[in-house]
Amino acid sequence: MEPQKEDKSISRWYGANLALLLGEKIEAVYPQFDTLKYVKIVASKCEGMSYTQRILLHTATLHQLLPNNYPEAIKILTSILGEENQYETGMFTNFYWVGPIAKYVEDYGLDYFEISIKAIEEITKRNTGEMAIRPFIRKYPKQTMEVMLNWSLSKNFHLRRLAAEGCRAKLPWATKLENFMYEPEPVFNILDNLIEDDVKFVQKSVANNIADYLKVNPEIGFEFIDKYKDSVNKNTQWILKHATRKINIH
Repeated sequence: MEPQKEDKSISRWYGANLALLLGEKIEAVYPQFDTLKYVKIVASKCEGMSYTQRILLHTATLHQLLPNNYPEAIKILTSILGEENQYETGMFTNFYWVGPIAKYVEDYGLDYFEISIKAIEEITKRNTGEMAIRPFIRKYPKQTMEVMLNWSLSKNFHLRRLAAEGCRAKLPWATKLENFMYEPEPVFNILDNLIEDDVKFVQKSVANNIADYLKVNPEIGFEFIDKYKDSVNKNTQWILKHATRKINIH
């Protein structure tokens, strides 16, 4: 995730207009859904809200209007995702409307590991699961990092990106992830798999993950860099240069 400040031009896409768009998609697969009520609730509350507050509003309202059974609700939500995103674009592009679905998994799916991990995988192929995955890393560190290690080997570059982005120590707009700050092997195993990745979208996440270590635990971060500093691979060199762009390593 790139922007650190919430932009009002982003927030405006997450009001009643999004409720109508999502509601119509949901109603097509779940006719009992009350789109009109969804739109009215969001319209009555979203004025003056930031992007983050609006996402929370959408998620809470969806939870109110969808079946109370999480597996049933998330099955409905993932069924509207449609075609996968073929482009190196993030969360504020064509699939911006998926944001509340990712937040739904984050807020209500923590007790359903297998179902939620599969949902995050499908969400990421369109938008991103970088926020949604973090509570699972905290609660199920071993199981979640094993999944993310597998994602780092995926043919799908969105999943490879999530493998690096989701376990960043200082992901923007997210609370600090301390699980592997001093015992980074699970994270570094993922970065080892991605250090020569030829997709810029992935490279940036790998670099940002390394850069986070240079902030929270520089000694460990530089140990990782030293392992690859003599690599002749152009992708590796770009990643290391980007990771250290804000510091003087000489």
